[in-house]
Amino acid sequence: MSKQAQAVTLAGVIVPFLGFLAAIALTWNGLVDGSDLALLAVMYVLSAAGVTVGYHRLLTHRAFRAHRATRLTFAVLGSLSVEGAVLDWVADHRKHHAFTDREGDPHSPHVEHAGGLAGLWYAHMGWLVKTQGLASYERYAKDIYEDRAMRLVSALFPLLVAVSLVLPAAAGFALHGATLEGAIRGLVWAGLVRIFLVHHVTWSINSVCHFSGSRRFATRDRSTNVAWLAIPSLGESWHHNHHTFPRSARHGFRWYELDLSAAIIAVMERLGLAWDVVRVDRDRQAARLAPAGE
Repeated sequence: MSKQAQAVTLAGVIVPFLGFLAAIALTWNGLVDGSDLALLAVMYVLSAAGVTVGYHRLLTHRAFRAHRATRLTFAVLGSLSVEGAVLDWVADHRKHHAFTDREGDPHSPHVEHAGGLAGLWYAHMGWLVKTQGLASYERYAKDIYEDRAMRLVSALFPLLVAVSLVLPAAAGFALHGATLEGAIRGLVWAGLVRIFLVHHVTWSINSVCHFSGSRRFATRDRSTNVAWLAIPSLGESWHHNHHTFPRSARHGFRWYELDLSAAIIAVMERLGLAWDVVRVDRDRQAARLAPAGE
C-alpha cells in the first residue's frame, strides 16, 4: 500500500475517533437529545445493513439474488459505512475466505502474530494500512468489476464518503431549527460517531470472531461465534456458522442466535426484492458438527 493510501486510511480511522471524543464533550455540555440519537440509530442501521446485507451476503457471497437497482442501492449504502469501495471490500473478503487463518489471509490474528494480542490488534486495525484493498479484482471480484455500474459506485467512493457526512449534518440542521449547532450535532452523532461504531463492530468480526468465542462445527479455520456482538453487528458475529456455510443468507442458525440481517433479507423476500435465498437445512448442519469433545 502506498504512503498516500495509508494516509487516507489513517484519516478514515482517526477522524471518526476524534468525532467520538467530540461527542463526549457534547454530552458533557448537554448537547444531545432524542432526535440526535434517533438520527444516529437510523444512519447506523442503513450503513451497517449496507455492509452486512449488501457488501457481504449479497455481493460477496451471493446468498440471494436481487434486482439490479437493489444491488446498486446496497452498494451505495455499504459505501456510506466508509469501510472501503465496494470492489475493494468484496475482493478482500473473498480472499479472506480463500485463505482463512492461513498465509494469504488479509486480516487473520493467527498468521503474522501467532494469535496473541498483537495478532488481535493486527486483525482489528493493523491490516488496514498493510493489506486492505490489495486483493486482485480479476481473481476475487471479477463479477463485480465486470459490472460497469458497480465500477462507477466504486469509483465514486470518495464522493459517497462526503455524502455520509453531509447527509446527517443536513438532517441535524433541519431537526434543530436550521441552526449551525444542529448541523454540528448531526455531523458528530449521526456522522462521525456512527462511522466510528460501524467500523469497530465490523473490525471486531475480523478480530474477536477469530480469537475467542464458541465453535460447534468441524472447520479448519479459527472462526468463532460471539453472542454479545450479535445485535450491533446485525447478526454477523455468528461468524463460525458463516465460515462453515459461507453462502447461507442466515448466519444465526438457532432460535436464540439473533440475526437482524437475515430478518431484513426475509422481509425483502416477502416484498419480492430478494429471491433464490440460500438456506441450510438442519440435516446439512448436523453433518458438519464437530465430534463430541473436539
